[in-house]
Amino acid sequence: MSRETLELNVLDFKKIAKSLSNQVRIDILELIRSEELNINEIASRLGIPLSTATVNVQKLEESGLIYSKLQPGIRGSQKICYLNYEKIILNFIDKKSNEKKENTKYISMPIGNFVECKVQPTCGILSEKGPIGFYDDVKSFYLPERVHAQLIWIGSGYLKYHFPNDIPYGASLDSMELSTEICSESTLSNESIPSDITLWVNDVEVGTWTSPASSTNKRGKLTPSWWEDHNRQYGILKCWKVDKTGSFIDGIKISDTSIEKLGLLENPFISIKIGIKETAKNKGGLNLFGGKFGNYEEDLLLRLSYNFNKSNDKKLR
Repeated sequence: MSRETLELNVLDFKKIAKSLSNQVRIDILELIRSEELNINEIASRLGIPLSTATVNVQKLEESGLIYSKLQPGIRGSQKICYLNYEKIILNFIDKKSNEKKENTKYISMPIGNFVECKVQPTCGILSEKGPIGFYDDVKSFYLPERVHAQLIWIGSGYLKYHFPNDIPYGASLDSMELSTEICSESTLSNESIPSDITLWVNDVEVGTWTSPASSTNKRGKLTPSWWEDHNRQYGILKCWKVDKTGSFIDGIKISDTSIEKLGLLENPFISIKIGIKETAKNKGGLNLFGGKFGNYEEDLLLRLSYNFNKSNDKKLR
């Protein structure tokens, strides 16, 4: 199962570098790279005292490189350690500079706030506390309670959202990014199949990501305890981006569709549609996670980066 990518600037990297300066901690990361272990197992494998293993696991938790969960054991609870990141990227240019913050709009949309849908089973909606409506019942997608959704899955079709066009008058757009935790839909316990998941913006196709086949091998960090282990626990954080040069998924160019082709300033809202094309090769459905399910405290997040220039006299919207 793919893990997160941690992206850091130089200042943020200090804490990570300090954690990696200890050989025992590096050995622990290597151990849990391919399997989840409890602290007793870590101490035994490395031939170190349990107290030493405990202290170094705590240091790795503080740095965010690993996380742990208590699970029932033979003699009470045991602390299982999981690796948080698959890779770490160090940026020498700070992407979070004040200038960029001042010229970027962040709009978070709850996954249950879709304005239109086309859904085929398997399908369902969950809130943080339990099911909304009934499993595999399309009628559930029209219940008012859907606004509380934290996990949505569909076997085929799409979900459409309207984001407010919150760009200041007199500005021009440089880029648009949409990030979300998403994956293919499970069809059998502990199994899934690949799925070609497509993003449309204002009905213009931006690009398709193929969610790999994967199995649920551990619980999501945010997933409520009542959601059974064999169900889909978490997804993969993906980012679609469109700028003046084309369209990208996780920084990899996928088409020449540029931001000018999307007509983002023409309406008071921006239409975002996520789904499976009828002509898709891999029709594995999709799971969409809210901020209280899965591994990320994030709903659908739209980022709009803009600038002002003297030559731009057009009225927006």
